[in-house]
Amino acid sequence: MTPVTDLTEAPTASVGDALPAATLPDGPCVRRVLAAFEALEAADRPDVWTHVRPVEDVVAEAAALDARVASGEDLPLAGTVLGVKDNIDVAGLPTTAAHPAFARVPARSATVVAQLVAAGALVLGKTNLDQFATGLTGSRSPYGVVRSAVVTDRVSGGSSSGSAVAVALGIVDAALGTDTAGSGRVPAAFNGLVGIKPTLGLVPKDGVVPACESFDCVTVLAPTLTTAQTVLAHMTAVSPLDPSSRTWPADAPLAAPAAARVAVPRDEDLLRLSPEARTRFEEARARLEATGATTEAIDLTPFLRAATLLYDGGLVAERYAAFGEFVAAHPEQADPTVARIAAAAGEVTAAQYLAAQAALAAYRLEAMATLDGFDALLAPTAPEHPTVAAVAADPLGTNARLGTYTNFVNLFDMAGVAVPAGEADGGLFGVSVLVRAFDDQVAIDLAARLVSFGADGADGTDAPPAAYPTTGTSLVVFGAHLTGEPLNTDLVALGARYVGPVTTAPEYRMHALDTTPAKPLLAAVAPGTGTRIAGEEWLVTPHALGQLLLTVPRPLALGAVTLDDGRDVTGFVGSLPTTGEPPADISHHGSWRTYRASLNPLT
Repeated sequence: MTPVTDLTEAPTASVGDALPAATLPDGPCVRRVLAAFEALEAADRPDVWTHVRPVEDVVAEAAALDARVASGEDLPLAGTVLGVKDNIDVAGLPTTAAHPAFARVPARSATVVAQLVAAGALVLGKTNLDQFATGLTGSRSPYGVVRSAVVTDRVSGGSSSGSAVAVALGIVDAALGTDTAGSGRVPAAFNGLVGIKPTLGLVPKDGVVPACESFDCVTVLAPTLTTAQTVLAHMTAVSPLDPSSRTWPADAPLAAPAAARVAVPRDEDLLRLSPEARTRFEEARARLEATGATTEAIDLTPFLRAATLLYDGGLVAERYAAFGEFVAAHPEQADPTVARIAAAAGEVTAAQYLAAQAALAAYRLEAMATLDGFDALLAPTAPEHPTVAAVAADPLGTNARLGTYTNFVNLFDMAGVAVPAGEADGGLFGVSVLVRAFDDQVAIDLAARLVSFGADGADGTDAPPAAYPTTGTSLVVFGAHLTGEPLNTDLVALGARYVGPVTTAPEYRMHALDTTPAKPLLAAVAPGTGTRIAGEEWLVTPHALGQLLLTVPRPLALGAVTLDDGRDVTGFVGSLPTTGEPPADISHHGSWRTYRASLNPLT
């Protein structure tokens, strides 16, 4: 990498720097880029950026994307404008980690950036952060204190401060952050955004300057859950350059249960919340319950005790391993608070580090036992939204309080989704849905009950995105497993996800079996002798499909079903018995539900 000698003044760019209007190419990607630069100029927030790319370079890339889309190329993120936290490498742009002397220009992008660019995203520039991703306030940077985009006398939250504000100001469509102790979630809360922190290892972190190597995670910040999940899906992959990469297990749930059980902190564990913040939290809890979830208070003690290990315990040694020696050798542009944390981390002995790991293991065991039987934990994202002045007066104490409900998440290998939850005490308030590793979709689905899916600015009527886990396979059902039918609970218990209604090709007939509960038999027939039968498509994991297979009684089986859209999908089928009285043919009803309704016409 090539060193950059002076980045004290963050480079900027404007629409005026672009090619003359008469020579500008036109297309949706180009128009989106020009709008981004106009928003950047209008915002006049140099504290948000460490480097902005020349407008002509981004416009040229956008024009090339427009041409590729016009030629029929599939680019699902075409025209999506991104901000990238400046501890994540983008080829040809400086990576500073908010320490000018650390600046280097990498020859290759981090895998996560390369994946997004390959899908059509456009990087606008690098965003400011708490130096070396150490902090939850957004105030620990020589490039300036980053204020909230919504309440400008308050901090933006850190360390992904610039990323959050760039999104909240409408300059970019989404932004990459990192999250070790809450850095992808606290800024979401303080700027009215959605922040998704996936399970550790699902998103590769090669090309990311480490903060605490064992607990670092790349995250996404976006205005809506739909945008956040869509971008996250294209960030997720196993990278041969990241030894901590992980892939989805075969039993990763694809949906949250309709009647999810959600844990919440006890009253004693919410004492740091003001009465107004407590009201906002209870409102979020009530919204979940209104969707069919049940909530129950649990003792958060092991979670909160583990949270202190990241900064106040032996685990802080990982921060010294990541950047302590560099800060000690380059104190002139180091943030004083970050330098103090790094110096203290360097004093931790190997014995203290191992003792902290042992304590963490014990806390995690206790915490996971406490969560047994629950699908998720709903918690405040941060207990308060402090002013810039309050953080300046007590940088360490304020930061410690902000991590109360976030620090333990990566320590316990959990995933989470942070969503807005209103205003409190003059600032913004948010809540987070936290889940066990690989239960990411459960968190996303429960978060959707708090803030609707839907495109930016929409009313939430858009269909939610496809499932985040990539382990799903389609299963079509036509009888007792349909929504509302007796065996549908079996699908839901296996983490299956409803996709939508389907209809078979006109090659099937349906018969009513004499079973308990009542079931139909869908049988393939000779061309010209069948009809179309309506059913439902669900997404199930290989594990769930195997479990279902063990429960299918003869004469039913799982086999290929041809749908009217031409797809061959696994579904419940069977063959008519060759002896005895054949079951009643009910094909003329067109669906199991219509047949069942015909048996009880008054209901």
